[in-house]
Amino acid sequence: MLVKRGLLRGFSLLVGIVPFALLVTASQLSPSEQGLGTHQQLGLPPCSSRILFGIRCPACGMTTSWAHFTQGHWWQSVQANVGGFLLAMVACWVVLLSAAVFVNPRVDVMRYQKTAAIAAIGIGLITLCDWLFRLYR
Repeated sequence: MLVKRGLLRGFSLLVGIVPFALLVTASQLSPSEQGLGTHQQLGLPPCSSRILFGIRCPACGMTTSWAHFTQGHWWQSVQANVGGFLLAMVACWVVLLSAAVFVNPRVDVMRYQKTAAIAAIGIGLITLCDWLFRLYR
């Protein structure tokens, strides 16, 4: 039983580190005034969709959204990319839940499985609708 709890604590630490690292990285970026392109501060290339087709992709503005989110500019985060704002909120939730499991391995994480699935589907649909709206406005 102790080994199982130790494994669960280690796994919760790994699961929590990823979104935490992404949030910390986003907090160090300066959000682009254009609402997208912030990811280029990380040495990444411009969006291929914008280069090849001249349109934004559904993920355009996500890094900018996260940068605004981590700096407390939530309305600007939503304006940059609604899905990015929602993903940043979920990332915070995952960090907190992972910390709770690390502190108390008896926390029943399986009861959050349905909520996580619904959130993932919902964020995907909202991101798609936001993208289509931006394309046709």
